Amino acid sequence: MISKDMMVNDGIRAREIRLIGQNGDQLGIKSKVEALEIAARANLDLVMVAPNAKPPVCRIMDYGKFRFEQQKKDKEARKNQKVISLKEVRLSPTIDEHDFNTKLRNAIKFLEKGDKVKASIRFKGRAITHKEIGQRVLDRFSAACAEVSTIESHPKMDGRSMFLILAPKNEK
Repeated sequence: MISKDMMVNDGIRAREIRLIGQNGDQLGIKSKVEALEIAARANLDLVMVAPNAKPPVCRIMDYGKFRFEQQKKDKEARKNQKVISLKEVRLSPTIDEHDFNTKLRNAIKFLEKGDKVKASIRFKGRAITHKEIGQRVLDRFSAACAEVSTIESHPKMDGRSMFLILAPKNEK
């Protein structure tokens, strides 16, 4: 990854640099002034590519073309990446069959689209004393989603709620 503020031509502060020509051949250690003259003769720019090296490494290249190519590569990389969002499905410990199936259908739809699903149960009042009921509901939920998902994190408590995270299975 190339930083946005690369040192170019007169922006280079080092007195001595290791110079690489436009064809990639080593030209040795030169003074900054000498390197700038060589770059000017070739009608190109002097760009510092390794500022932390001893001495810093500079290359003779067309900086405008280089930046353009880099931006094109970055744009292509951004286009190819998949954004995975986390969708939440809220259940209750005393959920009825029809409600459970509705939530399950929604979760399966999210998983097939490629999103992760967080199934959570919020315990209200004294229901927190029976965590095993919530555990059974989440286990049933993950078993029903097993063909389209894998369990990323098993059911665990967080305050008054219990949750698990399901990730879509890779179809490769």
